[in-house]
Amino acid sequence: MLRNSTVRLNFGSIFKRNLSIHEYRSTQLLNNYEIPHPRGSIAFSPNEATTIAHDLNVGTIVLKAQALTGGRGKGHFLESSLQGGVKMVKSTDIKEIESLTSKMLGNHLITKQSGPKGKFVSGVFVVEKIDSLKESYLSIILDRSTRTPVIVCSSEGGVNIEETAAKNPKAIKKFHVDPTKGLTDIQANKIAKALGFSEGTTEETANTVKKLYKIFMERDATQIEINPLSEIPNNHIMCMDAKFGFDDNASFRQEEIFSWRDLTQEDPDEVKAKKYDLNFVKLQGNIGCLVNGAGLAMATMDVIKLNGGDPANFLDCGGGATPETIKKAFELILSNEKVDAIFVNIFGGIVRCDHVALGLVNAAKELGVKVPIVARLQGTNLAEGKEIIAKSGIHIHSFAELDPAAKKVVELAHA
Repeated sequence: MLRNSTVRLNFGSIFKRNLSIHEYRSTQLLNNYEIPHPRGSIAFSPNEATTIAHDLNVGTIVLKAQALTGGRGKGHFLESSLQGGVKMVKSTDIKEIESLTSKMLGNHLITKQSGPKGKFVSGVFVVEKIDSLKESYLSIILDRSTRTPVIVCSSEGGVNIEETAAKNPKAIKKFHVDPTKGLTDIQANKIAKALGFSEGTTEETANTVKKLYKIFMERDATQIEINPLSEIPNNHIMCMDAKFGFDDNASFRQEEIFSWRDLTQEDPDEVKAKKYDLNFVKLQGNIGCLVNGAGLAMATMDVIKLNGGDPANFLDCGGGATPETIKKAFELILSNEKVDAIFVNIFGGIVRCDHVALGLVNAAKELGVKVPIVARLQGTNLAEGKEIIAKSGIHIHSFAELDPAAKKVVELAHA
């Protein structure tokens, strides 16, 4: 989202995928920017967890399941039935540490954000427990309406921020930052005071906010969320929990961050799609969609819905589609057993209709597609594309206009 050294804003489609990183990775960034956070390390086995607990040399530790989902503390595990993905335990209680870690690792944590299948827990973050005098909330995101970064804060942290916004909206404060000027000292001080900490913490809090904003700008972040940001004894501030997201378009210049990507947290089909430069997102319906261009893809899904249908996926084959990528796209669509019909909607500009038609016919033959296919082609080499379909021997419902094509695919999906 952040593009050059001055103003770098990118407004992708609502289906744009961003990279989220685990909490223990987020603390690496906090450490790089000299932002205080609890000491800890990642464990990939019960034995490692007990070793880390011993080395921390504190009375109580916190075990945090590493899964890319919010609400971990109130979640539960699918396989082990353990309640809660965040547990406090005495650092000397080796059996309890081993037991809790084994019930987290390799299991799926179900939260209100994860869906019924839950998220795979690839590690357990073992950190020191810090006494908190006050907990507040702070996040930095992009406000698309004003096209500026916005810092959202509340003096009520450590809880579900959506609930706070609903019950006490006045507790949520927003500060828009002019990216040409950056976060000024005056604005940082206002944010520090809005967080509700003791007066003696204002300078340190303001400096912490400025450092977090620096991460947001320098690392192409799309989200920085600290909940809670806590006041601890002796007028100090500490980031107790961090959630970071980053712009996929910036992967070429944020190599370190993107090397932290955990594929176990992502849908395998969506991971496979990326390898072929396909933008693929699973949805809940039964009409598979193959379209070129994110805007056209969203319009296609809207038309399907208007005609009483329900899309099974978002799939943008982009401007570089070839017969091979079209086949891969069909494989992804057909991996969903719910698909009862496929809608191909191509506007041939950079993508040639004959290439799409050839890929369509080859995929239908090689994959033995049994569900009906509706194809709406327009643009470059349209005549050649129609001829390929006509001579293929494959029964494909061909249309020149979008509305009748959408109506037909919904009809076939409901048949």
